[in-house]
Amino acid sequence: MTGMAAGPVDFAMCGRQRMNGQYRATMMAALWPVLLLAGCATAPVAPSTRYVALGSSFAAGPGITVSADDPANRCTRSRDNYAHQLARLRHLDLVDVSCGGATTAHLLGPWNELAPQLDALTPDTALVTITIGGNDVGFVGYLFAQSCKTVQERPDLEQASAMCRGMAARQPAGPAPAAPTQAIWAKLDADLDRVVAQVRTRAPRARLIFVDYVSLLPTGAPCSQVPLSMDALATARATADRLAGITATVAQRNGAEVLRASDLSRGHDACAAEPWSNGLVARPGVDPFTPYHPNLAGMTAIATALDDLLRR
Repeated sequence: MTGMAAGPVDFAMCGRQRMNGQYRATMMAALWPVLLLAGCATAPVAPSTRYVALGSSFAAGPGITVSADDPANRCTRSRDNYAHQLARLRHLDLVDVSCGGATTAHLLGPWNELAPQLDALTPDTALVTITIGGNDVGFVGYLFAQSCKTVQERPDLEQASAMCRGMAARQPAGPAPAAPTQAIWAKLDADLDRVVAQVRTRAPRARLIFVDYVSLLPTGAPCSQVPLSMDALATARATADRLAGITATVAQRNGAEVLRASDLSRGHDACAAEPWSNGLVARPGVDPFTPYHPNLAGMTAIATALDDLLRR
């Protein structure tokens, strides 16, 4: 593929090109429009090389098949999240430090007993994937709060109502999650730049791919799996779209790549006939089930798309 060559990456040159206005993001038309190349030359990712997966629960895959955590811990990583599936497809040496609830702060710094996720990077790391940002802007928290508000008015959703009551009892007192402010968006943008800078410093030869968040929400009216008001649905969609936009922008200006899972999963939202994610309410016969998160089909689709991207 043009612009994809073996050898170390001259990120200083990438920076000079951006300053001179010569930087270009290239759509990989031969693959899909959801795969965006936004950088300079990268080294190939060969079998048995080190692959580090960073991110939040949308990378970790809580509730999908069986746990990859041994010993068990609070990160809820699945043996079949997209990183583990990709590592099996390409025979990579995976270090998965993704963790449910993580924000960019937990990539950059410690989180109680957990070391910064970026500490997993080494100079010989060949591939880094990152799915992060949703918790920074309270995306899933807003979905839970607004859905539970609707569920209280739906006697036909007693199981979901019981789950909402349980979550409410575990939450500390405080205001309900709201749409993110401009200050929150600005901080996320700056923090993502800091994450990329650290990846470049710690793993200078690594190919860096952002994987954005799968589409949870329907483009039309809500369904029983997604019990949101039309106003809350519109607000949540706007947050999801802006999160995808910031992820792509940060990748482009830093010479990284993006797998647009948000686009790849259009038509496979939680209300679709073939969903790649769960809503708040489980479909009949779906077990295990983690509300408002990707399911196994979604993780498999992302792993397959990453595998195709790495072949180019």
